[in-house]
Amino acid sequence: MAQSTAKNSLNEAVEEVRAEMRNRAPIREPRFARHVPPMVSAPDLAMPDYVEHRDGATEIGKLSAVAIVREYETAAKEIESMGGDLIERARQCEALTRDALAVTAELHEVAARYRAEAKRVFEHIESCSMVVAEARNICSDLKDKIAAPSAAAK
Repeated sequence: MAQSTAKNSLNEAVEEVRAEMRNRAPIREPRFARHVPPMVSAPDLAMPDYVEHRDGATEIGKLSAVAIVREYETAAKEIESMGGDLIERARQCEALTRDALAVTAELHEVAARYRAEAKRVFEHIESCSMVVAEARNICSDLKDKIAAPSAAAK
């Protein structure tokens, strides 16, 4: 008996909820939900020229195919933009190469100046060495001349 009383009160509660639901006004969608801008801009809605729908394709099949081809087209445009980036990097490399060649030419000029300076210093040292050798010979000859008369006097 207690079981049938519990069933009756449960049935009554369910009926009350159903009645309340029928009496309430329909739930309206939030206002902002109706005014959400589309996720895709108008130019992107166009189907690419390289595809066209087949006769007999269902509407869902057409919509799915268009969505997929748009994703592929977006990826293709990104790939093409990477090509533009690559060309820009190639231009930067060309500029770097030109700069490196200019610096290399300048380095050759500096190296040539160093060689000219090395030759000048080399010739100066040899010239000084020759002057010192000549002075040594003159001193030696003079010493011999000075020493020769004293040897003759003995």
